[in-house]
Amino acid sequence: MDFWASFWNIIWLSFVIFIWIAYLMVLFTILVDLFRDHELNGWWKALWIVCLIFVPLITALVYLIARGPNMAKRQAAQVRAAQEAQESYIRQVATPTSAADEIAKAKALHEAGTISDAEFALLKEKALKPETNNVA
Repeated sequence: MDFWASFWNIIWLSFVIFIWIAYLMVLFTILVDLFRDHELNGWWKALWIVCLIFVPLITALVYLIARGPNMAKRQAAQVRAAQEAQESYIRQVATPTSAADEIAKAKALHEAGTISDAEFALLKEKALKPETNNVA
């Protein structure tokens, strides 16, 4: 009988831990959404946080019911913005340049007097080396 009692105690403890972690995730998601929402006044944000502290379960349920659909929209907008920024960065960094382009840029700098003859020769040598060439 002790085995089954301890077995069900372990199952119950696992269930309680699962519920507690899920509850904390909901609270953190609500807090993140509160600070992500730029349309909500600071006083309303403060009121939501105070209510989350003193009456957390009811406040979380009311928040999810009242503001739930907009939470998904704000999350999607943030993900979209991050993805666009990442793609822009990748395009900027991964733009292939040929040796001729590099030499033309160096020649323009040399003719403008920005770089010396030695620097121009060094840039030209670097552009002609296959391991430093960015062409895919």
